[in-house]
Amino acid sequence: MRPHHLVLLTALAGTLASCQTMTPEERRAANESKCVDYGFKPRTEGMARCLLDLDLDRRADLRQWQDEVNNRPRFYGPVIVQQPVVVRPR
Repeated sequence: MRPHHLVLLTALAGTLASCQTMTPEERRAANESKCVDYGFKPRTEGMARCLLDLDLDRRADLRQWQDEVNNRPRFYGPVIVQQPVVVRPR
């Protein structure tokens, strides 16, 4: 295999690997890790509140993104072309 093919294949594999979504279990583990990093102890009210806040923030970000997508101007709608009519006096 040629070196430039190997580089291309590696770049493609890296790109595809970055497109993976997190499973709910992975997301929960990441959230718990983040809350522990913030100083919350597992199985406490503070930890539950931290997990809830992270989930609410994620949902708010998703709603904002959806609103932005839905309110973007559409470029593929009807096109109206107006041609000016010049009337010159006789």
